[in-house]
Amino acid sequence: MTARTDTPSAGWRDWLTTDTPQSRAQARLGRAWAGWTAFRRNRLAVAGLLIVLALVVVAALAPVLAPYHPYAQDLNGRLLPPSAAHWLGTDAFGRDILSRLIHGARLTLMIVALVAATAPLAGLVIGTAAGYFGGWVDTVLMRITDIALAFPKLILALAFVAALGPGIENAVIAIAITSWPPYARIARAETLTVRRSDFISAARLQGASSLRIILGHIMPLCIASLIVRTTLDMAGVILTAAGLGFLGLGAQPPLPEWGAMIASGRQYVLEQWWVAAMPGLAIFIVSLGFNLLGDGLRDVLDPKGD
Repeated sequence: MTARTDTPSAGWRDWLTTDTPQSRAQARLGRAWAGWTAFRRNRLAVAGLLIVLALVVVAALAPVLAPYHPYAQDLNGRLLPPSAAHWLGTDAFGRDILSRLIHGARLTLMIVALVAATAPLAGLVIGTAAGYFGGWVDTVLMRITDIALAFPKLILALAFVAALGPGIENAVIAIAITSWPPYARIARAETLTVRRSDFISAARLQGASSLRIILGHIMPLCIASLIVRTTLDMAGVILTAAGLGFLGLGAQPPLPEWGAMIASGRQYVLEQWWVAAMPGLAIFIVSLGFNLLGDGLRDVLDPKGD
C-alpha cells in the first residue's frame, strides 16, 4: 500500500503555484508566493530583511528593551567603557549608550517612514504627469527636476534646514524635498514606455479621463520600480539625517538621534572610542540592511530580470 504524501502545506503550495488560477485573488497570491520564493533564495537579502525587521521591533519595544532611561544622567559614571552594567558604555553625561541607541531607533524609523511616504509619492505624481501629457508640461516639470538634481542632496538639505530652522521635523521636510527628483525620473521613464500601449488606447476609447488613466493604469505599473528605489534610498536618507544631526541642524539635544550622538562623542574618539563608535556602528548596520533588502527586491521585482 502506498502511503499518502498529501499535506495541508502541500495543498496550499499547489493552490498558489497553479498555472490556472480560478480568481484574481488566487493569481495575486500566487505572484506574491513566487516573489517570496525567489527572494528567500537570496540569503543576503533575507539578512537585510531581518535587520530591518529588527529595527522595527526595537523601535516598537524600546521602553521594554532599554535597560535605562535614555535621558537619565549619572555624572559619577561618565565615559565608562562597555561592561556588564552598561553593555555599550556611557557618554559624557553618564547616560547609557545602549538605551539611547534603542530609543534612537524610533527616530530613525520615523524619519525613514515619513520620507518614504512623501518623496516617492511626490515623484510619482510629477513623473507620471510629465510622461503622460508630454509637451510643455513635460518640459517644465523635468527642467525643475534637473535643477533639483544639480545640487548635492546634503547641501540642498542643509540650505532648507538653515531656512526652516534646526529640528527633527524640519530635517524630515528638508530630506523629503531633496529626495523626490529620482522618483520623478523613474516614473516618467516608466510612463513613456506604456502611454502608447494598446490598453491605454482602449481606455481612452471607453471614455476614461486622463486622471483615471494615470491613477488606474499607469501609476500601478510604476510602483515596483519605486519600491526598489525607495528601499535602496533609505540608507542615504539615514546618512543624510545623521549628517544633519551631526552638524547640529537635525534632532536637538537631548534627543538620542544617532548622528547627534556621534557629534557629542567626536572629542572623545581617541580615548573613549565607544561614545562615537557605537552609534556609528548602528548607522552602518541599518544602512547595510536597507541596501541588502533593496538589492533583493530589485532582483524579484525587476521585470527585465532573469
